[in-house]
Amino acid sequence: MFFERHEGGERAVLVHPECLDDQQREDPREFQELVRSANVEQVAFVVVTSSKITPRYFVGSGKLEEIRQQVIACEADVVLFNHALFPSQERNLEAELQCRVVDRTGLILDIFAQRARTHEGKLQVELAQLEHVSTRLIRGWTHLERQKGGVGLRGPGETQLETDRRLLRVRIKSIKARLEKVRRQREQTRRSRQRADIPLVSLVGYTNAGKSTLFNTITESDVYAADQLFATLDPTLRRLQISDLGPVILADTVGFIRHLPHKLVQAFRATLEESAMADLLLHVVDCADPERQDNMQQVHHVLKEIKAHEIPQLQVFNKTDLMGMKPRLDRDENNRPCRVWISAQKGEGLDLLQCAIAELLGDDLVHAFLPVPHSLGRLRARLYELGVVHSEKFNDEGLPVLEVRMPKMELQRIILQEGGTLPWDLPDAEPWMKE
Repeated sequence: MFFERHEGGERAVLVHPECLDDQQREDPREFQELVRSANVEQVAFVVVTSSKITPRYFVGSGKLEEIRQQVIACEADVVLFNHALFPSQERNLEAELQCRVVDRTGLILDIFAQRARTHEGKLQVELAQLEHVSTRLIRGWTHLERQKGGVGLRGPGETQLETDRRLLRVRIKSIKARLEKVRRQREQTRRSRQRADIPLVSLVGYTNAGKSTLFNTITESDVYAADQLFATLDPTLRRLQISDLGPVILADTVGFIRHLPHKLVQAFRATLEESAMADLLLHVVDCADPERQDNMQQVHHVLKEIKAHEIPQLQVFNKTDLMGMKPRLDRDENNRPCRVWISAQKGEGLDLLQCAIAELLGDDLVHAFLPVPHSLGRLRARLYELGVVHSEKFNDEGLPVLEVRMPKMELQRIILQEGGTLPWDLPDAEPWMKE
């Protein structure tokens, strides 16, 4: 990669500003979880309580001296701020503390750089890193800021700073072009799914809510899942068979977090489009988290930013085992599923979740009775393979009559593919379709 991040394992002094209003204040426990996820060792925790934020150092002179003493006493390698800092504030703090200073955005970028595994994920992280660091180049090469003349000093006519900026622009343009190609490839895949009438169900939610654990349990996959923030970066899609509905595509996506840097939302546009183009969103919520209501609002904010807030949602309240609760299905005033309480870790309530998905996506679900002639044995086998046959009996002519429940368009497509005709019409047969 053009811009590499460290692999963690450093000693850090954490600085948490408690003086901000509710809209700007960050959760200190979440900050510590971010630090742990970055494989950084916390050696000190400094709380800023002053209501005055200084434009030069963000903190006052007294608190700056306290941080300096902690850095010296703990032999810290880096100071991490639980808030976004201006580039000038980062540089001023580094000059005073004589160590690296990283704000909340830089910490999240570092975690993303460690987690990315696929080529696309690495490109997206690199793009976000480059756009972040491009604002921090000012006065990075002060000794070369002025062009010089004279024998042996005449060069290409640009300072080192200008060269760095030009190289960054070229690299950013190249990465955006490659990600646009990835986006077009994803769009082609989505069109193929749409032509096959296979609905897309996307898992969304706050980071560490249990999306990957649920994904692994329900699809019998082995996607990386861990009790840490941003365990999943690269999207994973699996085909899932839902009773009474048929096949769906389930997508596991990156988790959201409060004040998610806009650069990350833009860089991960190709990935987040899996959520923006979904037919149904499963909003996974950690029901044991005391901040769950605020987390849900933050997820809604990001969904609105990627224009996915109007897609139908089913709330999936996960980790009921931590609350001592039993799985259940809640319905709204229209008797439609609105919330499912499950435990993905224990595998409890997954049957209720699948029933809710089938009901929400099965608006065109039909109850069909199909007398299948012996010449269409492949059709009978196909329906059994899909798991949509509820019963089978024989009519007076000795033909098997299959009772099936599945989406109307999917049923019609399979009938035509296997050599049948529409409408299904055989003598002495029961009505072929009943709503």
